Amino acid sequence: MVLVRVVIVGAGEVGRSIASNLEGTHDVVVIDTDAAVIDDLTYSMDVLPLHGDGTDVEVLREAGIEEADMLLACTDVDETNIVACGAAKTVADVFTVARVKRRGLLDTWEHAEGAFGVDFMVCTDLLTAEAIFRISGLPRALDVDQFADGLVRMAEFELGPESPIGGKTVAEADQFDSMTFAAVFRDEDLIVPRGDTRLEPGDRVVVIGSEDSIREFADEITAGQTQDADDVVILGGSELGFQIAKVFEDRGYRPRLIEVDHDRARELAERLPNTTVMESDVTDTEFLVREHVDKSDVVVAALGTDEQNLLASLLAERIGTPRTLAVVETVDYADLFEAVGIDAAINPREEVAEEIVRFTRAGQTEKVSILEHDRGEVLEIEIGEESVLANRTIVEAAAELPDCVVIGAISREGELVVPRGATTIVPGDHVVVFADSSVVDEVSDQI
Repeated sequence: MVLVRVVIVGAGEVGRSIASNLEGTHDVVVIDTDAAVIDDLTYSMDVLPLHGDGTDVEVLREAGIEEADMLLACTDVDETNIVACGAAKTVADVFTVARVKRRGLLDTWEHAEGAFGVDFMVCTDLLTAEAIFRISGLPRALDVDQFADGLVRMAEFELGPESPIGGKTVAEADQFDSMTFAAVFRDEDLIVPRGDTRLEPGDRVVVIGSEDSIREFADEITAGQTQDADDVVILGGSELGFQIAKVFEDRGYRPRLIEVDHDRARELAERLPNTTVMESDVTDTEFLVREHVDKSDVVVAALGTDEQNLLASLLAERIGTPRTLAVVETVDYADLFEAVGIDAAINPREEVAEEIVRFTRAGQTEKVSILEHDRGEVLEIEIGEESVLANRTIVEAAAELPDCVVIGAISREGELVVPRGATTIVPGDHVVVFADSSVVDEVSDQI
């Protein structure tokens, strides 16, 4: 699907992130009910901002919905997003995407084809829970994702002050048969790693490869102090907390969950048969120590606000919990969380934006992972006959691509091919590449 005109309903963090990703290559219209937000968009983005209600057919017509290829409804209100999609379908043959928080709405949509007039639905809570599950299994990981039906894994790690590879060059640190160093984020700089690039403590290193090699690398950077996340404690019985527990249950784990409200705790205990639900205030340090939360492998803070999650995470750190993950609703706070010692901050809105962006990409893009608040992206792209990579070696193809692009892995007929200079890419291959966000559209067109 080649998109020309995209209508976005909702100019919150998700809508803005998507609009920013598309503004250079698409005709983008953004609708929002907040006049101040619309005024800001007028001067900050190359989009057409429209003040109005995205569920109103006349507003949608004013936005050019009848000529649009896609409508993305991504306000913070589930019902608004669903109604906006349904309204668009009454006047236009447009592909509709709705963002929802509640898993129940996603389940209903999945079991009733075409329900609500929504062509594709993304669930914030489910995507966030799945991201937390992936990250929890790798120490020092800031982000983890899978590509090529799970054959390829991408992970971003922060090198600690005592990391054994701190001070080594990439050539010295690259001792893994099926892994590629794809990028290094150092303060505000993005470095495309070469053999002589020296790694420093504090670097955020992006690697792409097989699951085994990524885990071996995690062992290496932590001097073998990795451990499986068998004992997981979830702080907060919100709907998101429930979804996190459910995802762990579905993968065979038996997590623990702490919720202060008696009725909610009882409800969760009934809905989560393989989760131990404990009724307590998550800031009760004596309770946390008594229940050996300090001995758990991972603590996940999923309370109602960023402030609560920050406090609960810091308390978990204080009593000695080895690894803390926190949900952060405000993307600007993510760096603050990690700066004060939280191992990883997961922003639900970024998870949703990442999933929606995949649908807006032309060509054969199969999956997208956005890193460092949209400073870089990892993409899975199927190679066609017209691709600049088709029937060329990696060395030959590299000459045609921007310098800030790294081919991290190749999936060929279900087998992992480790990209080396003499490796020839053939049509039908799925390549997993890292690219600076500024050249992603150019790269997508070329590949």
